[in-house]
Amino acid sequence: MNYAPKANLTGPKRSSGLLAMRAAMTLVAACSAMAFGASTAQAAGTIAGTDILNTAQATYDGPSGPVVIDSNTVTITVDELLDVTVASGDPGDIASDSGAAQQVTSYQVTNTGNGNEAFALTADTAKGGDDFDTSNAVIYIDTNDNGVFDVGVDTLYSPGSNDPVLAPDASVNIFILSDIPVTATDGQRAEVELSAAAITGSGTPGTSFAGQGDGGGDAVVGSTGADGEASSFFLIQAAQVAVVKSATVVDQFGGNQPVPGATITYQLVATITGSGSLTNLNITDDIPADTTYTAETITLEGAGLTDSDADLDAGSFDGSAIAVALGTVSGGQTRTITFQVTID
Repeated sequence: MNYAPKANLTGPKRSSGLLAMRAAMTLVAACSAMAFGASTAQAAGTIAGTDILNTAQATYDGPSGPVVIDSNTVTITVDELLDVTVASGDPGDIASDSGAAQQVTSYQVTNTGNGNEAFALTADTAKGGDDFDTSNAVIYIDTNDNGVFDVGVDTLYSPGSNDPVLAPDASVNIFILSDIPVTATDGQRAEVELSAAAITGSGTPGTSFAGQGDGGGDAVVGSTGADGEASSFFLIQAAQVAVVKSATVVDQFGGNQPVPGATITYQLVATITGSGSLTNLNITDDIPADTTYTAETITLEGAGLTDSDADLDAGSFDGSAIAVALGTVSGGQTRTITFQVTID
């Protein structure tokens, strides 16, 4: 990553370390077109520390020709304007399950000021107005600038230790990882906010920090207050399954008496509710005592399934129970299974 701890943050910023860092930070500017898309924000004009020189002239005709007289030169050093924007890197609500650990939200922090600046990052998972709060939040910096959280690659953020330092117009991708509570229910949303504040100072636009500007001038808070924030949202998409079992009896005499030799047809109706999906949903049913399974009678949605577990269909019989592998099933769907046994 092209960031480093900001040098001499509490004193004038014309230190030799920071001057060397400014040269290195030109590499950061090249990374402003991040995986989230190029930032549309523009740095606030002339780079901090630039000297604006102005000299007036007076001319007149002397005995030997034109005479030019220069005034003294007035030098004005451009102050640093402190500005930052934070944008969510997530295009919409992030689907998650109740109880899921260390779920990721994404952000992009852009230095819209005109000097190299370090930024302190803060995660807020207790925003008002949402349905639940996440917990155990930690912040990571996108080390390889790919916009995707990579375990073991991206850098754990430690406030005051590795605050990202950005050149004007440069951006950095940030991730917040937090836990979803087991009490969160289907359809509920949670807000997770990232804040970034200029370490030199923030507050009311126009506030000045004498001698703290990049390049030796003052630092002045810009229109953003040098403190930006953005939110991403989790949406719980949970699903549950309910199985209702029924039975019909047909005896060998054309009636419906459960006598030895009669056939019982069991029907299992699995109903999935909620806005999410169930993965690897399997339905099993033990063959009741005092009955014998009737071979090759498993059906799914009326279509016959084989008893073998070595073929590609969903059904199987292992000698004591039938099983049907339903795969991934979304909320709002049902699956109907039948099989038959004979009363011993």
